[in-house]
Amino acid sequence: MKRQAFFISDGTGITAETLGHSLLSQFESIDFEQTTLPYIDTLDKAKEVVLRLNAIASEGGRAIVFDTIINQDIRDEISKADAFKVDIFATFLAPLEKELNMGSSYSVGKSHAGGDNKSYLARIDAVNYALDNDDGSKIKHYNKADIILVGVSRSGKTPSCLYLALQYGIKAANYPLTEEDLGNGELPEALKPYKDKLFGLTIDPERLAAIRNERKANSRYASLNQCYYETEEVEMLFRRMNIPFLTTTDLSVEEISTRIMVDSKLIRRA
Repeated sequence: MKRQAFFISDGTGITAETLGHSLLSQFESIDFEQTTLPYIDTLDKAKEVVLRLNAIASEGGRAIVFDTIINQDIRDEISKADAFKVDIFATFLAPLEKELNMGSSYSVGKSHAGGDNKSYLARIDAVNYALDNDDGSKIKHYNKADIILVGVSRSGKTPSCLYLALQYGIKAANYPLTEEDLGNGELPEALKPYKDKLFGLTIDPERLAAIRNERKANSRYASLNQCYYETEEVEMLFRRMNIPFLTTTDLSVEEISTRIMVDSKLIRRA
């Protein structure tokens, strides 16, 4: 079964996407073709969206629409579309206004504004740190790390570091454990002083082989035997050295990062 879903906003669309993705993910048997339409901030743009949604409905199967439109005239225009609509702000803000006994500001982009300058600068600093300390490139800066992700190549370390930085302001470095690192059952010398900061990522070897083949097809690096060897060795190392770790195989980067935050106790500091 297939349905089309739209995330529509007069801002970036991030809020509509975030809630919409969370809700749609509960319907695993349906294949949703998802489209984001940001900056729908004029009536002309809104009318084009309505025409698009109506065309989909005429072909059978209405589109699912999640919107965070602020402007009332544009919201009224979108409401004319033949689609199933979830008006996120209307659904949640109206009851909240009633409880707080005051009207909301209804400002476009308010949920992503950089009002907290200290938090914003911390996240930017953390992103720069993650980029500067990717793949063991600058181990001399590990003393500044909040956490160091370790694991075999392509197990999800880099995107997790960047998400931790951007979302939580966590300074996360990562160090790839290569075949040369895994033979003796010991941590690389560069990591030993920072053992308490280490958090391991591992992955199903068959999934790892598929990912590596997209990068270096038919190579020893991407072979199933090599992937089995590396994942088995790295998991034994994690257990031997009492390094907390998780399997990333079926997790999104958001789920990986949140699990890291909880399991490493970083969530208390974010």
